Amino acid sequence: MNFVEELRWRGMLHDMMPGTEELLAKEQVTAYIGFDPTADSLHIGHLCSVMILRHFQRCGHKPLALIGGATGMIGDPSGKSAERNLLTEETLQRNLAGMKAQLSKFLDFDSDAPNRAELVNNYDWMKNFTFLDFAREVGKHITVNYMMAKDSVKKRLNGEARDGLSFTEFTYQLLQGYDFLHLYETKGCKLQMGGSDQWGNITTGAELIRRTNGGEVFALTSPLITKPTVVSSARQSPETSGSTRATLLHISSTSLAERERRGCQTLHKDIHCTVQGGD
Repeated sequence: MNFVEELRWRGMLHDMMPGTEELLAKEQVTAYIGFDPTADSLHIGHLCSVMILRHFQRCGHKPLALIGGATGMIGDPSGKSAERNLLTEETLQRNLAGMKAQLSKFLDFDSDAPNRAELVNNYDWMKNFTFLDFAREVGKHITVNYMMAKDSVKKRLNGEARDGLSFTEFTYQLLQGYDFLHLYETKGCKLQMGGSDQWGNITTGAELIRRTNGGEVFALTSPLITKPTVVSSARQSPETSGSTRATLLHISSTSLAERERRGCQTLHKDIHCTVQGGD
């Protein structure tokens, strides 16, 4: 199964760097998607990312699910008009435990397959990183001019946010960029995926890798779930044309075999979805 074609057919592909499809066609690729633990449960906004990792593994590639134990303490400014409330370490640990339990139901973490999924937490490699070390080893490779050119930063500086952008949030793209560098060096990770609002952060990581050790890595993004009514042109048929509503009902522990036996193969394992036609 061709991963990129699968995403195109499902309407789950927004953008990707040139060469991404060719890389996926020639070798087993390790890729990751990051999840900030802002709550103790996955939510509808995570749906595309979780399913992309699921399809990625089914296509023979190796998925990494990164829990942002460190970056979650700051908050990503991408697509936000105001700074998020900073989470306490106690809250983060509770959220981490809940998300880990749910992600393990979607992905194969336990088999002996060479593409078994791995769960990583960026707090593990950031907790002993001092500010001075980070500024010297990471910050010197990316200019402020480069960081300010990102849409997520420009929108916050051009009047969309009453309070502007704090230094704390400004550093987020460097922290996420370092995650990509760390996983590239330790796990051979060549691809980062995420929602379309993550393009700037992902490309910062790719640029950091290029500038630090000359490595070539790639990016792929999916559309964001922003409305209750979304119809992919790739999936439309006479039966589903018009205003088709996909409603997330609940998360359960239904097994993959049971889901497939009942014919719901689009949303595997834990997601129950109803599609209702309307005017």
